[in-house]
Amino acid sequence: MQTLWQLQKAGLREIVENMAYPKPHSNTVATILKILAEKGFVTIEPIGRMNFYSPAITKEEYSDRRITGIAEAYFDGSYNKIISYMAESKKVNISDLELLIAQLKNKE
Repeated sequence: MQTLWQLQKAGLREIVENMAYPKPHSNTVATILKILAEKGFVTIEPIGRMNFYSPAITKEEYSDRRITGIAEAYFDGSYNKIISYMAESKKVNISDLELLIAQLKNKE
């Protein structure tokens, strides 16, 4: 998805060429693109004998879906439990939390 967001619309070869090293096999990328299309993340446009792929959702929408999925699957849908877990496992510190609180206050 990162490469596709960067390119916006591309064929399989161009997508593979723009991926980071080590580049996956094109068959692997084609399979992943097909799965992403089935899930509604990617659109496929056949032009002639080639398929062109475009992101169907923004990076922000994708991130929101992923975070929501993680919250529902592992934390009973509670974002509070996510933050508590991150604090307990030392993945977030007090200054991070203070910044988060300041951002939340600014949004009100």
